[in-house]
Amino acid sequence: MRTAAAKIIERRELSGIGAKLRSEGKKIVLANGCFDILHVGHVRYLAGARAEGDALVVGVNADSGVQGLKGLGRPVLDERARAALVAALREVDYVVIFAEPTVEQLLTELRPDVHAKGTDYTVETVPEKAIADRLGIRVAIVGDRKDHSTRELLQKVRKAPHD
Repeated sequence: MRTAAAKIIERRELSGIGAKLRSEGKKIVLANGCFDILHVGHVRYLAGARAEGDALVVGVNADSGVQGLKGLGRPVLDERARAALVAALREVDYVVIFAEPTVEQLLTELRPDVHAKGTDYTVETVPEKAIADRLGIRVAIVGDRKDHSTRELLQKVRKAPHD
């Protein structure tokens, strides 16, 4: 088994990883997210994504992208720490950090069989649906009901009595 650090790849390696996995006959899944303060919802989402194929590649939003999506004060953990936490999960084969607002470019570079998104989306509302359709990539909605959020977790921590 590879170490978590060995699972984190540079962006320039992505298309080669896709070609290698396809040559091995593996069904590739791409999942993505901010993963700021890893929680059970993230773990269940990634387990659901992995169940869709043989190899799971996870795109982790760069720090600049997280701040744009989540607002001031985010991310709590920097992109390298978030990538390392995601890479430490058994279900994850590769992690790549990306700066774009969507994973359209990652889909183009990796050419996965499946693009997995969480249950806060429907197949119709996935931002990358048009490019996935054009490339012949199936969109799968995976994970449990979206009742876990980093925002709520941070609010709980902030309200907790301090020792």
